[in-house]
Order: sequence, then structure tokens, then C-alpha cells
Amino acid sequence: MNNVYSITAKQLAALGQDNIPAELQSSAHMIYSSPATLAFNSPGAQGFGVKRAGLSIPGSVMLLAAPACCGRNTTLAGGKEGDSDKFFYMLMDETDIVTGRHLSKIPEAVKEVCEACEQPPSVVMICITCVDALLGTDMERVCRKASAFVGIPVLPCYMYALTREGRLPPMAAVRKSIYSLLEPTPKKPTSVNLLGYFSPIDDECELYTMLKKAGVTQIREISRCENFNEYMKMSEANFNLILNQEARYAAQDMADRLEIPGIELNRMYQIDKIQTQYKLFGEAAGIKFDDQKYYDEALSAIEECYKKHSNRIFAVGEWVNADPFELSLALIRYGFSVSDIYGTAGEINFAYIKKISDISPETRIYSNLSPTMLYHSAENSDADAFIGQDAAYYHSECPGIYWNEERQPFGYSGVKRLFTSLNTALSGGIINE
Repeated sequence: MNNVYSITAKQLAALGQDNIPAELQSSAHMIYSSPATLAFNSPGAQGFGVKRAGLSIPGSVMLLAAPACCGRNTTLAGGKEGDSDKFFYMLMDETDIVTGRHLSKIPEAVKEVCEACEQPPSVVMICITCVDALLGTDMERVCRKASAFVGIPVLPCYMYALTREGRLPPMAAVRKSIYSLLEPTPKKPTSVNLLGYFSPIDDECELYTMLKKAGVTQIREISRCENFNEYMKMSEANFNLILNQEARYAAQDMADRLEIPGIELNRMYQIDKIQTQYKLFGEAAGIKFDDQKYYDEALSAIEECYKKHSNRIFAVGEWVNADPFELSLALIRYGFSVSDIYGTAGEINFAYIKKISDISPETRIYSNLSPTMLYHSAENSDADAFIGQDAAYYHSECPGIYWNEERQPFGYSGVKRLFTSLNTALSGGIINE
């Protein structure tokens, strides 16, 4: 077959979330890692893949126990992100892979890592790959043995691409690991944790201001903890704000072990939904938020962009700081057109797909990982603008923004920055988003 597979929003919605075509499910076929997806497709990806995410604990280092092929991209990514001095390697040979012999070597390897560091690490993360998933390695036991041997915490970090679509995908598991050292401590009613991302949310996000006006004096994010002691103080929090669904597992563990309840806030680009979410959050927390100023600023940015670029037709990718379907729905509701969406359709975002089908039924949905994407051609698309680095690959002649930088957009400020950046890019300006 020499045609790229796609399906309209109307057709997909009619099938229902229990009947998503196999072509849109990466577990149902061979995976095609095009240049559009190569950097984010694996758990060891660029940005905050499992390996770099595992180093979020201040003072931590990582030992990668894996075949050589799994370690090569770590040397490249580590150098690019400035973390090369935090990665150490224990390479596995064929005998290790067949017998599991490497597991007995890990405690001594951890000791060598600690001795090689100028300053004793706060924790050593052991990163293992699909090989150990297939071997059925009990990494919790291995880490306990290594920790007893060296006298510092040793934690597992699972880079299991095989479990990416399972009950506990790698990026959810690593979030649990990095908070697992926190210990029960008396709670401070004015302290809150923000969970979900490995880099801070935008300094200009209204959430900080609204929480402080409501009496919260300490807002902690793991990415802003300057040392291990500050990280440990996250256990003081009166509650956790869960800003990313992949942090649910970690938040539940913190609720069970540390008695820190959680409240979930989703990242969205529909400002009426953001307003409703803040209202419900305030009611649950007994806080009254005054968010009208931020709502008006976001609406103004949307209207300014629409006034100049209402005729633009967008291609929206999934390598973005957004759910591509929710972002597409927001654009369509604001009056823009979306011809193409590159994303992974599933239970989490199917409600957005159904709403898109009602107001833009001919919007086409593609799977980045489908082998048929070899035959994708921008000539067969109406898009003349893009959002997302993967969408930029497919529409390289169009203007747009990547929208995948490390500082995380959230709430009204995220909407405002998105449309301000789009306005600049579509007007011929150059931005670094």
C-alpha cells in the first residue's frame, strides 16, 4: 500500500473508543520512527525521557545497566543537556543478557560510581532497559541490596519501551520513583506541591499568584528544589496539585504513604474550561480565586491572533506541550481551521475527538508511528501553518511554532503565550518556542 493512513474525526468518533483502528495503535503494527518522531518516541528520548527525568532529585546520578546500543544515545543526550557528568555505564554482554549475571555486579558498580563522584551523590538511580523487562528482573530487590552495600539510597528507573502503552508506562513509573524517598512528616497548611513536570511551569503562570493570594506561602516543584534537603521538604505539603496525568500514580503513592491528598488540574487551551476548572478547584479547596484579569488577557491574545490570521489552516502535532486533540479543539472553537492532527488516540482524549467531529468532521487524524507515514505528503493537505515539531517536519514549507520548550505553559498564561507566539510566527517573525 502506497497511501498514508488517516481517518476523519467523524469516522473515528462513529467507531467509538473501543474500536480504534489498528493503524492508529502502535502496539498493533511495526513502529515507524521518522525524523518527526525519532527524538521523542522512546522512553530514553530527548527532552525529559526516562533517563533525564530520573535525575530530577537534586544531587542524583544515574547508572545505566544496558547493552551498548541502549547507551549510545545517552552519551549524546547527556552532553546536549549538560548532564554528561551524571551518567555512568555498566554495559551488558551476551552472557549477561542470557543469564542475568549483570545483576550481581550492580552493587559493586554503584560503589565505583560513588567513589568516582567529587561529591557523594544523594541517590543513585539504576536505569534498566527492555532486556531486564524480558528477564523479569526484580529491580526493587536489586536496588535494596545495592543501597545496603553503599549506604545511600538506590532507586530503580525503568526504561521499558515495551510497557509504554501498558498500565504503568515508563514516564509514570519514573515519577513514582523520584518521589519515593519522601518520608512522612507533619503537614504545613500553607505548603503545596506541583506534580507532573520535570521542569518548572512558566514563571508568569497565574497559578502561582492565585495560590499565594489564597494564603499559600510555599509552592514546591521538584525542578525548583536547589538541594536534597529542600526536596525532602516536599513531604510537608498540605496537598498536591497534579498538573499532568502521568503523575497520578506518584500522587496516589504519596497519598497512601505520606497522607498528602491530591487535586488534579489539566493543562487545557479552552479558556472557558480553564475558568471552570479553577472554580471547581477553589470550591474543593475552600479558596475563592479571582481569575477574571487572566481570562481577559488570554482572550485578548486569541482575538488579536484571529483578527490577523483567521484564514490559517493548521496541522497540529503531538510533540507539543499540549494534548494535540484538546489543542485542536480549542483552535476550532476559536474559529480557526485544523486540517490534520498527528496524535495517539485513546481513552484519555477520545472525548475531544467526539467534540471535534461535531464541529469539524473532516479534520483528519494520523498516527505518527504508522509505517504508512512513509507516504505522507504535504501536497495532499490543506494546512498552511503548523504547531508542533513533528507537524513542522511534515509541513516544512509552512510557518508555525514548535511549542515544546522545557518551561511548561499552563492555564491562562499558557494560552496567552501560545497565541502571542503564533501571532508573531504567522506574521513572519522568528521565535524560539
